[in-house]
Amino acid sequence: MYYPPAYRVIAGIFVSIIFSVGLVGNIMVILVVWRTRSLHTPTNCYLLSLALADVILLISAPLPTLVEIFLIIDQNFLGDAGCRIIVFLQYLGVNVSSLSMTFFTIERYMAICHPMKAQTICTVSRAKRIIVALWVFGICYCCPWLFLLHTNIKTFSDGTVIKKCGFKLARHKYLIYYMADLILFYVIPLLLTCVLYALIGAILYSGSRPMAHAGKTASNGSQSGGGNRSQKASTSSRVQVIKMLAIVVGLFAVLWMPYRVFVVYNSFAKTTYTDLWFILFCRIMVYVNSAVNPILYNAMSVKFRRAFKRLLRCPTNAQERANLYQTYTQVSHANNADGSAALTANLRSAKKAGQKSAV
Repeated sequence: MYYPPAYRVIAGIFVSIIFSVGLVGNIMVILVVWRTRSLHTPTNCYLLSLALADVILLISAPLPTLVEIFLIIDQNFLGDAGCRIIVFLQYLGVNVSSLSMTFFTIERYMAICHPMKAQTICTVSRAKRIIVALWVFGICYCCPWLFLLHTNIKTFSDGTVIKKCGFKLARHKYLIYYMADLILFYVIPLLLTCVLYALIGAILYSGSRPMAHAGKTASNGSQSGGGNRSQKASTSSRVQVIKMLAIVVGLFAVLWMPYRVFVVYNSFAKTTYTDLWFILFCRIMVYVNSAVNPILYNAMSVKFRRAFKRLLRCPTNAQERANLYQTYTQVSHANNADGSAALTANLRSAKKAGQKSAV
């Protein structure tokens, strides 16, 4: 009736670590992209959307799991409304994260393989509009879960009665919805991203990537050496970004596969498979997928790594700016009227320079 002690310990340790690391990491991604002007690119807009979707999934899945493992198996502690909302948020986070990964792959494909078109198509404003559309579509698509679930009564052999979050209709009537999820948010995104990354790899590693500014480089012969070095550095940076994004998609494919297989099997099997340890394994794989992306960004992207470090140093920089302003105020009041204007101007310039260097 209750989860085994070993299950509680193992699930509690793994899920709490994944939840903590994932929540902090994804919130940091959102903050650094939001606050760092150099990271305001179409790709990073999609990464911000992905991080937000992962935050929603981490709050709506691992967090309730940490409570559930200490209750009776299948016991719902959130009530009827909580049952509906939590499942809705879980599917919303999953589906929007999948769509975000698909669209940042499309954006990278356009930028690498069609750079001339990308200058007008792959813009930050367009990326923002697409992201809004993705979230609106995700919300509309997942809304039925608010009406397809309810709490029902479950009675155990010893007479214990609990409320369980379950289906309103017979399980087989949800088959179309499950298959639509599988195809729209797993199979199609993976097939599409695999094709696009193959095309991107062929362009990058064959050395035949179209250059949007080839004419400008060729017209300035005195800077051809610097242009070649700049082109090589740009290509190397692009390759690194592509590797990072491809790993993100690859981990999504691998870590979500156990859960997808589990859902497909139970959708068609006469007797559902409900082994607690396998379900825990599937859950942990899904949670890891939502927690691992910030670690990848920090490990593989120099810009993200620097932005993370600046974010962690923010309190110190703020204190330094506060001390500078306090010094400016005290000194300006202590000066006589003749020299106050010049000194105030100098201190203001120093303050602005300190702020710019901190940023």
